Amino acid sequence: MKWSGMLMKDLELRLISELMKNCKRSDRELAKSLGVSQPTVTRTLHRPEKEGYIRQYSAIPDFSKRGYELMGFTFVKMKMNLSSGEQKEIKEFLDRFAKEHPHAELIAVQGIGLNKDYAFVTFFKDFADYSETQRVAREVPYSDINSFESFLVDLKDPNLIRTLSMSAIAKHILTSRKPALT
Repeated sequence: MKWSGMLMKDLELRLISELMKNCKRSDRELAKSLGVSQPTVTRTLHRPEKEGYIRQYSAIPDFSKRGYELMGFTFVKMKMNLSSGEQKEIKEFLDRFAKEHPHAELIAVQGIGLNKDYAFVTFFKDFADYSETQRVAREVPYSDINSFESFLVDLKDPNLIRTLSMSAIAKHILTSRKPALT
């Protein structure tokens, strides 16, 4: 499988998949599950880490047990096509906003769809926290204040279909790969 110019060896893909399922495992445990030696795991990790294909190792907590009741998907439309200077101004505003109004933002990205330009995935302590964050977020330069739309998830709902996890993506990496050429 090719990841942005890097031909991934089968062992690298399997190793990344295992780490996505549980990054806390030792090289020795990973080696055992992959059927290779511990030094091979250590060596194999070097290239994807060095080239930035592994950005960080993280745990995914149970956010509801950490006091977050809601996860919000917020979509925003900007007023016009923005120049690089205006986009920089928005990024600087958002950086200041995050410092002045700490909140648990999982991702903030520019994209295409739903007649919106930006998407944010954020965790909130409660509905009041969500409302206050949305109120202040409407001050983002060049945003259309009438275009904010959110989809809220109750993190304590016992009927959640699938919680936040990397395991499904880890499995997909392995099932969608083509035979390695290296």
